[in-house]
Amino acid sequence: METEALRWFQQVADGITVTEIAELEMVSQPGVSRALARLERELGTPLLQRSGRVLRTTRAGAEFKRHVDSLLHALDDGYAAVGELVDPETGTVDIAFQVSLGGWLVPGLISGFREDHPRVRFRLEQSDDALGSSRVAGGRVDLEFTARRPHNPDVHWEHLFSQPLALSVPPTHRLAGRRRVFLADVAEEEFVMLHPSWVLRTLTDEICEAAGFEPRVAFECDDLSVVRGFVNAGLGVAVMPAAEPGRRSRSSPAEPLIRLADDTAHREVGLVWSTSRRLLPSAELFRHYVLETGLRRLGSR
Repeated sequence: METEALRWFQQVADGITVTEIAELEMVSQPGVSRALARLERELGTPLLQRSGRVLRTTRAGAEFKRHVDSLLHALDDGYAAVGELVDPETGTVDIAFQVSLGGWLVPGLISGFREDHPRVRFRLEQSDDALGSSRVAGGRVDLEFTARRPHNPDVHWEHLFSQPLALSVPPTHRLAGRRRVFLADVAEEEFVMLHPSWVLRTLTDEICEAAGFEPRVAFECDDLSVVRGFVNAGLGVAVMPAAEPGRRSRSSPAEPLIRLADDTAHREVGLVWSTSRRLLPSAELFRHYVLETGLRRLGSR
């Protein structure tokens, strides 16, 4: 099979028209159609069928597409690996990270790494804290920083550190200015929470239960910044990640953060990578830096 025919089939299956492929590849439209037809003849079954003005995969085409995606991904990895073997200092690392880790952890680690490897590039993708499969599992990224522990056996989660949790209160709250509190101190107050699909919400519910109460949820949101906004407006209190581990929370007059003294008031942050797909040299270089040097250097700044 011709590699270009497989790529064209992949693109059509993803919704790109034959006309658009011909324009992008600077080939004739009949040439693309003939290549797709040859592919179907080699397999002995139709892969595409017309639905109105577009082509859609048949059942056989949808099944074949999964394997084509995997094959072309591996082939592209091979091309990239050969290029990086010539000069591993010029590769690109694809990273995903939870938004709550994007303000300090990820930029700090990349900054430290690029002091020694300035030509390595990074592609960044944000992921939320909601429960779900890791972006690493689908091959979309090389590494992921997350407090969500994947259950996929093809994904490895390596513990990095425990991050304390804090109580966010309105500026005029009776507890504002305190350095440490127990969650039971706000058992009678209303909470601003993330939706139940978020790991931080599950953890908050568990900490409240351990403290002997069920939180009164006044508002549910899908974004930590929205939670902060509701708390600042005096509409409740919330459990939030504290600042960098080992450092005081960088609270401001507009959003006091008070460290929680409860024994379970922390979350485990880890680094995730695939066990079934070998990391390319630049990504492996960064993974090794994070595990062996990065956190220690970050903590000393």
